[in-house]
Amino acid sequence: MKEKEYMRLESDSIGTMEVPEDAYYGVQALRAKENFPITGTKLHPVFIKNLAKIKRAAAITNRKAGRLKPEIANAIESACNEVVCGMFDKEFIVDGIQGGAGTSANMNMNEVIANRAIEMLCGKKGDYTIVHPNDHVNMAQSTNDVIPTAGKLTVLDLLKPLDKSLSLLTDALYDKAAAFDHIVKIGRTQLEDAVPMRLGQTFHSYATMISRDRDRLTKVRTEMYPVNMGATAIGTAINTSPFYLDNIVPTLGKITGYPLTQADDLFDATENLDGFVRVSSCLKACAVNLSKMCNDLRILASGPKAGFGEITLPAMQNGSSIMPGKVNPVIPEVISQVAFHIIGHDTTITMAAEAGQMELNAFEPVVFYNLFDSITTLTHAVDTLTANCILGITANEKRCRELLDASVGITTALCPYIGYKKAASLAKESLKTDIPVKTLVLKYGLLKESELDSILDPYAMTEARTRQTQAKAV
Repeated sequence: MKEKEYMRLESDSIGTMEVPEDAYYGVQALRAKENFPITGTKLHPVFIKNLAKIKRAAAITNRKAGRLKPEIANAIESACNEVVCGMFDKEFIVDGIQGGAGTSANMNMNEVIANRAIEMLCGKKGDYTIVHPNDHVNMAQSTNDVIPTAGKLTVLDLLKPLDKSLSLLTDALYDKAAAFDHIVKIGRTQLEDAVPMRLGQTFHSYATMISRDRDRLTKVRTEMYPVNMGATAIGTAINTSPFYLDNIVPTLGKITGYPLTQADDLFDATENLDGFVRVSSCLKACAVNLSKMCNDLRILASGPKAGFGEITLPAMQNGSSIMPGKVNPVIPEVISQVAFHIIGHDTTITMAAEAGQMELNAFEPVVFYNLFDSITTLTHAVDTLTANCILGITANEKRCRELLDASVGITTALCPYIGYKKAASLAKESLKTDIPVKTLVLKYGLLKESELDSILDPYAMTEARTRQTQAKAV
């Protein structure tokens, strides 16, 4: 038999509502839970922690300003610290996507902290005469400066593990570049034979690309440092004290460890979300690059007998329920799916930022819901790509040589010596007769064998400086 749940009665501007007696959340959070059964996903746990850090910074600043009694401020601080430690995660019941520009998330935090502070002051949950969610916990704040600031702090926190993951991926790619540097293969443009290159150069280009993505994400972090704390509703700093306005951001900076600054234009920082659009754009670029690389890996590893087969990806799981022995490139495949996911998020974030009106963008919840998911999903994807794919890639040197020798791509190197038209004619004849290009050049007496050996040295073709030296010698 289910135990009877005891309730307490709370009220807000809409009316009264029963709240579970043991709950730390209150009427406004409960009402929001009923109003927004959207995703079934609650607020991101890192976002919750950052909301609590903001409330702590506000309590400290308001206490120093003489506006918040020390005993109340201390209780709020202690409650905030417990939230940061994850003690009340189940009390945050509002959906990640919600109407009201994040008011429900802000009030959920205010209520949890207020009720925990009430307990610390020997009161009973729901007795807001002791600590009030709005009057005390939310003092000198608005949803409109708290939520975007928490969003920026969360982006900064989440980008740290992503950067570490990308760094490990870059190192792994550079290692493969070094290991495969001696292997010459045929390069391809538009999936057709082009000119020789080294397999190591392929992986080095991937490492360079990911390094560039890391640089973008490092630079875009600086857009998260200016915050609008102190702006309150629209940027006028209504309901704040001069001391609070001057000190809230430095106090929050000390708590978070980030070099936060107060935005020069509090109105702009309250109503415009282009900084988050830039972060999303950098994530999208990184996802696109990763997916492109994974497309290449799938092609290079295709086969193993009927495809390119120049590399072998580590076998991670059975590839078919009907074809015995089949192994699919599941890790590169999932990376591309993550890329599609992030590109969709980027479109949502772009449109949400564009849809803001006047002094506030009401669509911050969906921006953060998608942005946080993009960062965390990309981090996990990069981790599995490095550990379960890149580190285990092996080169099929013999296959690379076979395809190189069978290609007529080397005729490109002959153009400066016999002309494009003659080189093209030799390529066509070689393809038609299966006679190697080198044999045809000697047959027609177009170049001496010693010259030809120098010009058609596959490894030399992969180095620009070597090619220049060759040309001068010939």
